[in-house]
Amino acid sequence: MPPREAEGLRIGNPVQEVLSIKPETAAKVKYGVWGLICGAVIAMIIGFAWGGWTTSGTTQTMTKEAVLASQAAICVAQFMKQPDHEKKLKELGEVSSWQRAEVIEKGGWDKMPRQEKAGYAVARACTDGLDLLIKR
Repeated sequence: MPPREAEGLRIGNPVQEVLSIKPETAAKVKYGVWGLICGAVIAMIIGFAWGGWTTSGTTQTMTKEAVLASQAAICVAQFMKQPDHEKKLKELGEVSSWQRAEVIEKGGWDKMPRQEKAGYAVARACTDGLDLLIKR
């Protein structure tokens, strides 16, 4: 049998020969990868600082605050919808500020439609809104 080299085949590792790259190409790849990494970091910094990006935790907190604010506005509207709201507002002004949430809960103004019981935070936010009307 003739030697392999005579057949035109090389003896050695063909994978190594295929995967070898020039030093110039290796440097370009290295700097290209570092450029992508740095660009991604800069994009994230700009996005979170000025682009309005938020994490899911921040978004959930903002959502809860928005829901609470809208429920407090509904509570104030339900309170003011009563025929004798001026008298009730005056009575609420005479109650100490830390007991006003209990008065709101007893009156049921903090409950949203089809809701059995509202949270204390809604009643507290409602009293904050009604405080502005009491001082007026």
